[in-house]
Amino acid sequence: MAEKLTTEKKQTPNTLFGKENYIWILAGLVVMLLGLLLMAGGNSKDPNVFTNDEVYSFRRITLAPIVILLGLGIEVFAIFRKPKS
Repeated sequence: MAEKLTTEKKQTPNTLFGKENYIWILAGLVVMLLGLLLMAGGNSKDPNVFTNDEVYSFRRITLAPIVILLGLGIEVFAIFRKPKS
């Protein structure tokens, strides 16, 4: 009988992203979560009266959306970054 010559190659799973990409994706999610936490709060004690001007603070109107957009930018970077081979 003729012996079959087989070469066993270790096949690595063909994943879409590399390990570093997933780390960047996680970092982007953490930054976006931080932005959402900065935006939270400022509720009124009486639901019928809105007298709390804390909602219009610099932190909620300016800083939080900038942090969220920064997190989205990190996500775009993580998606388009080429994994090292």
